[in-house]
Amino acid sequence: MEALLAEQPLVVSLMLGTLAFGLIYGWLQTGHKGAAIAGLIAASLIPAAWVIASRWQTDREQIESLIYEIADAIERNDHEAAVKVIGDSRTQAQARQELNRWTFQLARVNRIRSIDVIEGTYPLEADVDMSVKVDVSQVKGSIRNVRVLRRLILKFQKPENDWVVIDYRHMPITGGPDQFSSPPTP
Repeated sequence: MEALLAEQPLVVSLMLGTLAFGLIYGWLQTGHKGAAIAGLIAASLIPAAWVIASRWQTDREQIESLIYEIADAIERNDHEAAVKVIGDSRTQAQARQELNRWTFQLARVNRIRSIDVIEGTYPLEADVDMSVKVDVSQVKGSIRNVRVLRRLILKFQKPENDWVVIDYRHMPITGGPDQFSSPPTP
């Protein structure tokens, strides 16, 4: 219900509008004032649904916003800002090592395939499956201005109020790992 109210105000508005129309139509057919009042209340809740959705940020929306912030930091080659959202020291060191080998001209999120918040975990965890597009050059090497599409699988955790990345893997869009894929987590 939370996701419906906070993330899909159009669906809620359509449901409220249908309910309001039905109640007002019922009032016109029967003359019962209670149906008219309920219909007007349902219609007046439509703007409230949009206000609630604009002010209420769900965990999924927080994670999505964080993903775009990380992509912007990587595109600016601000590797410290990109790794500061990593909550695990081993994963942070791995990311820092990988990022420092490349200079980024472009870092974009192509598609977020899924953001699955895992209810019942403490601290709260989420898995993200997404695809990214980067234009990179090796800092010390022969690869220059190459566009690369990668699949990125992130594991988030919310130990307090903010989400942090605790693990990540990147690999080709299709198929298994290649020579540039991140190593499996021990």
